[in-house]
Amino acid sequence: MARTVRDTNLETRSARLRLTPRRKPYWRVLETGLHIGYRRTKEGGGSWIARRFVGDGRYNETKVGTADDLQDPDGVVLHSFAQAQEAARAWWRAEARKELGHAPDHGPYTVGRTLDAYFADRERRGSKGVAKDKAAANLRIRPELGEIEFSKLTAKRIRDWHTGLATAPKLTRAARTKKKRKSQAINPKDSDAVRARRSTANRTLTVLKAALNHAFHEGRVASDDAWRKAKPFREVDAAVVRFLSEDECRRLVNACNGPFRDLVRAALLTGCRYGELTRMRAIDFNAEAGTITVRESKAGKPRHVALTDEGRALFATLTAGKVGREPVFVRYDGAPWGASHQQRPLADASNRAKVSPAATFHILRHTYASSLAMKGVPMGVIAAQLGHADTRMTEKHYAHLAPNYVAETVRAALPTLGIVDKSNVASILNRAKA
Repeated sequence: MARTVRDTNLETRSARLRLTPRRKPYWRVLETGLHIGYRRTKEGGGSWIARRFVGDGRYNETKVGTADDLQDPDGVVLHSFAQAQEAARAWWRAEARKELGHAPDHGPYTVGRTLDAYFADRERRGSKGVAKDKAAANLRIRPELGEIEFSKLTAKRIRDWHTGLATAPKLTRAARTKKKRKSQAINPKDSDAVRARRSTANRTLTVLKAALNHAFHEGRVASDDAWRKAKPFREVDAAVVRFLSEDECRRLVNACNGPFRDLVRAALLTGCRYGELTRMRAIDFNAEAGTITVRESKAGKPRHVALTDEGRALFATLTAGKVGREPVFVRYDGAPWGASHQQRPLADASNRAKVSPAATFHILRHTYASSLAMKGVPMGVIAAQLGHADTRMTEKHYAHLAPNYVAETVRAALPTLGIVDKSNVASILNRAKA
């Protein structure tokens, strides 16, 4: 929100009533090329005037409201000095849009129309994740807020909606024969479930705020007070990383069959996302360097992933006889893997391998990164392998797994007190490794 300027002659009723009535307004600069003016009349109350510089010493002027000299302001007809400034800036942005060739919109400007304009702008710029955010908006924003006009959108309305999202039942995937999605009630005593719902509510609030900010910067609305006052839930995005043990990895791979098994093995050996693997071509494997190239990533930048001997052997087998842009991973029938073809096969394999909760490709990616972190690989190297823009996300999820000076110092310095009896119970997993 733009800073509200101060002026001792204009910001209070009593100060304005001391001004001499005249036709020429009392002007105050708001921005370069924008002024707010107060015109004092002999009859009593005054009015607010805005003007913008258009070149060659010329200005365009418009009345933006009646001053609150005789009655309390309502922000619609009667304006305080601060409200008059907001109205002047809104008029200024609208005039600028007209000069750029933007046609004026007809009808009330609602939250739904704001979302449409925001997503259209992101698609024009080639922004990532538009489809996912659109789906979240259609599911969680439009039903309750979509038809609300900006003039009626208050901070309380947004907070009530945000709180409602956090307490609403979780939506689950609908069966293929049913169009309506099922809902699953949240147990208020399950702290993880509550945290997850609040995290979802925060992500949806971020989408809504981004759309509303877009409208504000485009001059569609005069103030961003309503959503600026709506705050997200705190401490709900704690990094909870689920990764598989070496034994679980082997069981899961053995429970997979054919081409899908190749996908799971590649995910565990590269840390690549499902979409990155399914888009991979034979030309992306460099046998001599022992690397694969991810040409289209979530961050929009290509990266090179170093392979172990096991990974190099896998890709050498998968690309044997393939050239150029032939896909590395295909289904049984030779068709490409689709956007959600991995979910049911991986859930079924997890069930057969007794991996609970069921693995996802994101968990396979976590497993790859966690294995590197526990071996002491620097966070910068892990970030480069995963395609993170910097180490912040990497450190958030994996830094606690890395060997560190504090832990090693404590374990080396603290004496053995002899207060714990030795147990003759041995882990089956550890015995198997031995």
